[in-house]
Amino acid sequence: MSTFEAGRALSDEDVAQIQRTAEEQILPAARGMDGFRGILYLMDRGTGKSISVTLWESEAALRASEEAANRLRERSAQEAGEEIRGVDRFEVAYFELDRNVVA
Repeated sequence: MSTFEAGRALSDEDVAQIQRTAEEQILPAARGMDGFRGILYLMDRGTGKSISVTLWESEAALRASEEAANRLRERSAQEAGEEIRGVDRFEVAYFELDRNVVA
């Protein structure tokens, strides 16, 4: 889990830039990493804080991706005008997603 902070409220243009960066750069690179299973990006537009949660097949896959993930994290933060506030690792204890829900 990566925590980011823009230091300002996020405009519609900021959000669009974050989405473009994810779709054009982050997702293609992440999909190429062994064991990558998904990503969730949460944001508070009012505070400019956001959290990125990536899902991995195993802890070994997570650890093997760290160098490349660090580069992606730095690049995406720079393009979005955000600062990286933290990187943490958690084990998924429970997960459910309604298959009828589309983001």
